[in-house]
Amino acid sequence: MSEHPAIIAGWAADAAAFRAAHPPRLLAYGPSPRQAMDIFGPVDAPVALFIHGGYWQKLDRSFFSHMARGLLAHGVAVAVLGYDMCPQVTLREIVAQCRAACAALAQPALAFGHSAGGHLSAMLLAGGIVPAALPVSGVFDVTPLRHTTIGDALRLDADEAHALSPLFMPAPSGRMNAVVGGAESRAFRGQTRAMAQAWGASAEELPGENHFTVIESLAEAEGVLTRAALRLLA
Repeated sequence: MSEHPAIIAGWAADAAAFRAAHPPRLLAYGPSPRQAMDIFGPVDAPVALFIHGGYWQKLDRSFFSHMARGLLAHGVAVAVLGYDMCPQVTLREIVAQCRAACAALAQPALAFGHSAGGHLSAMLLAGGIVPAALPVSGVFDVTPLRHTTIGDALRLDADEAHALSPLFMPAPSGRMNAVVGGAESRAFRGQTRAMAQAWGASAEELPGENHFTVIESLAEAEGVLTRAALRLLA
């Protein structure tokens, strides 16, 4: 999409403004600088974990601070997660880092994330690490990426790609609502429907939203995604 650099620049500006107005607590969960979380909200509040996208190889938590705004307005604390990138680490290591972050938080009540973060949210639910997940535009089958430029940094063989795809995992006992934009590609919309069907979960398409605009309502107290997160937290 030709407009996505401007959208991402807007995220960075909105996130910086939100951090200035709501200084977070920093919680490191591992040795590298990226293995840390910015936590927004009261110490004694329930915590939701937000996991950013970027195909496991781009961006960082500083672009997404404002995604905490919607839940914070309802008294839910949000930990915005950072993690190391491929190819410096493997995708399996990133999943392990997400699990370590959850342990540092004493198990968040919800994992929610966008794109690659949707994949990681589903992986946490599949592993019984969180009781609920809200993946937005998630990548639930990573096998099609193996022979693409995106897949170059992931360095996955066929067995590992299958093993790290939530779509092929047994349905967990937790709750999930998978969301995708109605204006997204056939691949993203198809994976969302397939994931929900495989796990007996709900799926929702947001009309007119593309892969980048689809997460914007997380920054709104009454946004559709904020409301979806609150239902999973209830």
